[in-house]
Amino acid sequence: MRPRHYDLTLPDLTGRRALVTGASDGMGLGIAAALTGAGAEVLLPVRNRAKGETAAARIRSDVPGARLVLHDLDLSSLASVAALGERLVSEGEPIHLLVNNAGVMTPPERQVTADGFELQLGTNHLGHFALVGRLLPLLRAGNARVTTQSSIVARRGGIHWEDLAWERSYDRMAAYRQSKVANGLFALELSRRSAAGGWGVTSNLAHPGVAPTSLLAARPELGRPSDTTEVKLIRWLSSHGLLVGTVESAGLPAVMAVTTGEDGGFYGPQWPGNAGGPPGPHSLWSPFRSTEDATRLWDVSEQLTGVAYA
Repeated sequence: MRPRHYDLTLPDLTGRRALVTGASDGMGLGIAAALTGAGAEVLLPVRNRAKGETAAARIRSDVPGARLVLHDLDLSSLASVAALGERLVSEGEPIHLLVNNAGVMTPPERQVTADGFELQLGTNHLGHFALVGRLLPLLRAGNARVTTQSSIVARRGGIHWEDLAWERSYDRMAAYRQSKVANGLFALELSRRSAAGGWGVTSNLAHPGVAPTSLLAARPELGRPSDTTEVKLIRWLSSHGLLVGTVESAGLPAVMAVTTGEDGGFYGPQWPGNAGGPPGPHSLWSPFRSTEDATRLWDVSEQLTGVAYA
């Protein structure tokens, strides 16, 4: 059986400016290509400039006249986030669409960011929290739509409040789950605070289901020298159109969310189990529903990053 393909009709994005993190490969590349194909100018902030150049070339080969701008960004460094924010704010061009897509997953041993945070929380959540805060003037100017990627693992679990940094004991999957629950809590709290403060920014949430992306592939820099057994199985299932999605289909919920999704909404694959299938709306999973956790996480995130939202 061949993998399934889903067409998604997008609004005309001519004159709109988008930013997609993690767009140098995988579903982030697909998200950036989709927005570019709809007419948007897309900013690609990347950690690896060579991979970014390759990704931009791929998009340009598929979308003649594509408007793409590469920037440097390492979400595991608050200094790098601040530098990008300062550069873009100094340019003064509004941002209309933002997809917080980049992430790291389950390094076998505990690692920390440049600022000493557990790598997954620091990159997946705190880096994006700081980025949105730094870009808030441009997002407000563009009445922006912000979509943050969570994960299917966030259907259960929560924030490890007693040891956010996993210093006393490290569970790689639990730490990853915490970071993706944090993504969901942040996206929904951003929606609430924007509405209360009149920021004009809408914020929602997406998840890609399960797909053969690079998250579980060999990542020597994360201490993973070879592909995991899980990603090998996911590749086989995906290639046979069974249960899970493809790299291309995995990005579609975020594309739907950032272009036509509702403020405070949640989008993901629609097959039973939500691991694959066409994109559509979801009801919120229970870990995302606690406004108390969301408020507490926001306060802690401001303290840890030093980024306070106006």
